[in-house]
Amino acid sequence: MPNIKIFSGSSNPDLAAEVCKQLELPLGRSNISRAQSGEIHVSYEETIRNYHVYIVQSLSHPVNEHLVELLIMIDAAKRASAKSINIVMPYYGYARQERKSAPREPISAKMVADVLTTAGADRIISVDLHADAIQGFFKITVDHLTALDLIIDYLRSKTIRNPVVVSPDAGRATTAEKLAGLLDCPFAIMIKNRPAHNQSEITHIIGEVEGMTPIIIEDLIDTGSTIVNVVEALKKRGADDAFICATHGLFSGEALQKLDHPNIQEIVITDTIRLDENRSDKFVVLPMAPLLGTAIKIITEGGSIATLFKSE
Repeated sequence: MPNIKIFSGSSNPDLAAEVCKQLELPLGRSNISRAQSGEIHVSYEETIRNYHVYIVQSLSHPVNEHLVELLIMIDAAKRASAKSINIVMPYYGYARQERKSAPREPISAKMVADVLTTAGADRIISVDLHADAIQGFFKITVDHLTALDLIIDYLRSKTIRNPVVVSPDAGRATTAEKLAGLLDCPFAIMIKNRPAHNQSEITHIIGEVEGMTPIIIEDLIDTGSTIVNVVEALKKRGADDAFICATHGLFSGEALQKLDHPNIQEIVITDTIRLDENRSDKFVVLPMAPLLGTAIKIITEGGSIATLFKSE
């Protein structure tokens, strides 16, 4: 693959290095620095003229720093005459603000899409967007990958007694139903109320969970409060200790401590976001580099991204 170069922002350099290892390419050399005022400076330390440039950057904490850094990297690549600028954004920040739920609110996910496009991005590669509709916010190509196959393969390798897939809300019901079908087990749905931002309370459980092992599927885990509420509600209904599965682990605040819960057996996540090493042994981290590397290879050499999805 002689005509591509891969660079990393500061959000997840380990993932970028693993993607390069998959493709047998060196990680591109760049310098990212910050002035005392906080301004970000980026320079590419090798030629990228007429190269297809891939920039690996998740919009994780601190999300605004990483977003501005990415925009500056895009601008620098555009001014250095890159042939195309492809953003590998495993976690798309602001994705939870994809619609207006009250008057005078922004649709920040659309705003981020507009800003990335205006800055000069030609393609976005992302994983398990919070809402599929976000793909429509872009006027450029979006390759939407999923970690569901990785999660399914891992769960099949375990011996889980009487599994039941649980959707923590109606929004994940389709994914939960698909996962349940592929694991050949029943599924249940939690109905929850949100009294305030980043707060939730479980009001009903639809489905049988007593005496069963819940497999809770989410796209992301932020503060951990929702997961703990779901686990405790299931336990009150007679369920066994749960498995938690999510693609993106934000783990804001004291989330890691909250998730070290006696009624949680394992927490299965991917490395789309760089993880704190001070985490409990309950965490199982699935690597995303093989999937991302294969996607880049298909995009560069030709082929169908759909061949990556066994669960479709």
